[in-house]
Amino acid sequence: MSARMTAFASDKKKGACDDLFSVKEAEKALAFHSSLNGYKATPLRKLENLARTLGISGLYVKDESCRFGLNAFKGLGGSYALAKVIAEKTGMGIEDVSKVPAGMFTFVTATDGNHGRGVAWAARNLSQKAVVYMPKGSARERLENIRRLGAQAEITELNYDDTVRFAKEQAEKNGWTLVQDTAWEGYETIPSWIMQGYMTMALEAAKQLGDVKPTHIFLQAGVGAMAGAVTGFFSNYYGEKGPKIVIAEPDKADCLFRTASADDGTLHKVEGDLDSIMAGLCCGEVCTVGWEVLKHHADYFFSCSDYVAADGMRVLGNPLEGDETIISGESGAVTSGLVYNLMKDPELEDLRKTIGLEEDSIVLCISTEGDTDQENYRHIVWDGWYRNPKCRKS
Repeated sequence: MSARMTAFASDKKKGACDDLFSVKEAEKALAFHSSLNGYKATPLRKLENLARTLGISGLYVKDESCRFGLNAFKGLGGSYALAKVIAEKTGMGIEDVSKVPAGMFTFVTATDGNHGRGVAWAARNLSQKAVVYMPKGSARERLENIRRLGAQAEITELNYDDTVRFAKEQAEKNGWTLVQDTAWEGYETIPSWIMQGYMTMALEAAKQLGDVKPTHIFLQAGVGAMAGAVTGFFSNYYGEKGPKIVIAEPDKADCLFRTASADDGTLHKVEGDLDSIMAGLCCGEVCTVGWEVLKHHADYFFSCSDYVAADGMRVLGNPLEGDETIISGESGAVTSGLVYNLMKDPELEDLRKTIGLEEDSIVLCISTEGDTDQENYRHIVWDGWYRNPKCRKS
């Protein structure tokens, strides 16, 4: 099956973390990012002809492949969190953190690629050190991209969640600062700062949409940090009559889907290798801060087969005449792929009707990454990896 869905009875009431992800906090993050060299709002692509073909009123895709030359959105969170850490530890204002002595801080993180690249980039900009650990199976290209930014980086023999634990151990052992985009009890401040950094792209999108109000916002999730931050922002921005929030995860790492499905007050994790083409979303444990927002404001959770992301990559990369091309990686394209499948696959008609996706719907998706693994991108888009697992090359 291409996708499974659970409807979640969110209460739409204010949660404990809502103030962290308000429009006011988003404006602070945008002001900080606007001060950085190379800042430019990423494009919001209006895919009119694709929307018409799918039978919906509008489809907008925020293209994060243009962000700071990093080919992904993660630099937003890393740069904001590093600046907040330095400001807190030195007593400086966030606008003055570039004045700290070189090498004063060492930041460590675990990543599949994009977050670590963002942290390495932010550390280099601040003349600080970065150490990055990656889970087994990580693409060599992503490793080298991080190393080129001056970070010490290596691929471990651990899955993502165990790599996070390893990075935490190294931080404690060496006196480094852990900058992780997942949160757990006792470690929530820095992840919250990372999440606040992500709101810059949400505020940009809101401004770019202008008077156009989406009926649905589709967000991909790994641990749920980005999804939680963007959900919190738009819930605050639009209020009680805001868009329906739809969360998409890989079916091999669907910890949020399982948590929402159980609805028993417990966070449910996924163990094992977490083997999906959506490497950036292959996280088995839920971010506590992200879930605190999602449980109050998200409406639907989808667990998606790999080919949903593959469809999204091909559709965005091979547009209908008149629409713009979007080079979107596996994790970036899953939401667009989900919209495409919901509208075109007769077997998903009941799910489409359940979430109210119809001819007057206006959809916002975020393509969170470009072709950060170019070899795999070409394999999927050029070589035609598709729905038959036997066609997938090793």
